[in-house]
Order: sequence, then C-alpha cells, then structure tokens
Amino acid sequence: MSDAGLSIGLFYGSTTCYTEMAAEKIQAQLDALFEAPVVSVFNIKETALKQCEAFDIIVFGISTWDFGELQEDWESSWEDVYQLNLKDKTVALFGLGDQLGYADWFQDALGMLHDALSESGCEFIGLWPNQGYDFAASKGLTEDKRHFVGLSLDDENQYDLTDDRIQTWCHQLLDELG
Repeated sequence: MSDAGLSIGLFYGSTTCYTEMAAEKIQAQLDALFEAPVVSVFNIKETALKQCEAFDIIVFGISTWDFGELQEDWESSWEDVYQLNLKDKTVALFGLGDQLGYADWFQDALGMLHDALSESGCEFIGLWPNQGYDFAASKGLTEDKRHFVGLSLDDENQYDLTDDRIQTWCHQLLDELG
C-alpha cells in the first residue's frame, strides 16, 4: 500500500493535549496503513496554517471549548483559515468535545472549521456517523444531521472508544482516497 509520493499534513491545536494525542494516534494508524511514514504532524501554535497548502491531503484537528467556542490556538489563527487556498486538496477533519457537559454545543468547532474551509476549494472526506453519542445540538453535523463533518471524539466521556474510532476512521479515509 505504500506510495512514496504520498504525503499527508496533519494540523491541530491542543490546549489539554487530548487533540495532540489523537493526532499522534491518527498519524501512527495512517502510517501503518500506508506501510510508510506519510503523515507529518504540525501544532498550529508553532506552525502557520499556510504550511498546509504544501500537502495534497490535509487533516485538521480541532476541539470545542465551553459553550461552542474555538480552541485558543485555532481562535488565534482563525482569520488565516479564510485565506487558505485548498483548491484540488483533499481535507479530513476530526474534533474533540464533551457531549455530556456541553450537550448543546458538542463538536461546534468542528462544524465551524468545516464551514470556514468550505469556500477554499477543497474536497472533504471522512464524514462520521452520529450514532453512539448523547448530545442535544451540534454545528458539526451534516445538513441531513446523520453524520458529523469529521471524526468525532469525546475523551471526556468515551475515552475507551477513541482508539477504535480512530482505527475505523483511518481505514475509512484509506478507502475514500482509493
């Protein structure tokens, strides 16, 4: 499955390290699936978002804070999101949130990032079913409300499901990439 010319850029922001840990697990899983080190990981606190334009496949990781707010590193770089030229790029998203503590805002930042990137010319992959979660509302859902716009993780309440969800999602991405 290895493709020497393939490179994936994974860009995330993380305050409590949960998004960082998820990013590292996604990197390890995708590298294993491709049987080669194809994923480069970047913390947006230290790397400009513009760097993502160098990759054909981009994964963005974001967490929702409090009442539907952006994680601080994403908030600091938010205007840069609108400047990205992702024409002909493939983008996958993953988000972290707390479905019980913030049930009315679960994965809102994931949806906000999706909406902000939707005008950039990219093609999204990696929709994730919303079954198995207990929340009231989310900006992170597709129009038909059956899927999240990317992988949805809740390490606060469902940490035991994270590794399996990441593994399943990475296999899904591989299938969608063909």
